[in-house]
Amino acid sequence: MRGPRARSAPDLDGLGWVFISTFEKQLDAKRRIVAPAEFRAAVAPLSGLFCFPSIEADCIEGGGEPLFQRYAALIDEFPFGDPTRTALETSIMGGMVQLGFDTAGRVTLPESLCDQFGLTDWVMVVGLGERFQIWSREAWRARIAEQRGLAREALLARARQRPAAPAAANE
Repeated sequence: MRGPRARSAPDLDGLGWVFISTFEKQLDAKRRIVAPAEFRAAVAPLSGLFCFPSIEADCIEGGGEPLFQRYAALIDEFPFGDPTRTALETSIMGGMVQLGFDTAGRVTLPESLCDQFGLTDWVMVVGLGERFQIWSREAWRARIAEQRGLAREALLARARQRPAAPAAANE
């Protein structure tokens, strides 16, 4: 008899598996980290994870098959030979590395990416929905403060743009 299938991350309105939460992990001397169990379960039916230098920030970005397909579709929106297409192909596909899990659930991060982003000891693995990022602990502390400020400002600006809700009548 089999028990219910374990889920590590919610399926938000049919969007599929997502990477959520933030984990602090130690990088060992061979540049391995134990992948969060939630992340391993999110890609279990697939061939694993992949990563590349993030375009938007100074960190490693990664994900599973759905993220790969999203980037491939984005690249395909540009005609062959278009400079933007070439830049995306070079940055994403050219920098991409497949990550596999060992028997202990660890992944080995590429040396070049560790060097590029200063990943030497403790790293932060940050779930962002269908993707995740890996940051040095120090860089993440600065980034999260910046991102919270931007999120706060954006929500306040949005609230100011919305008309006030009518007051409920208590009579």
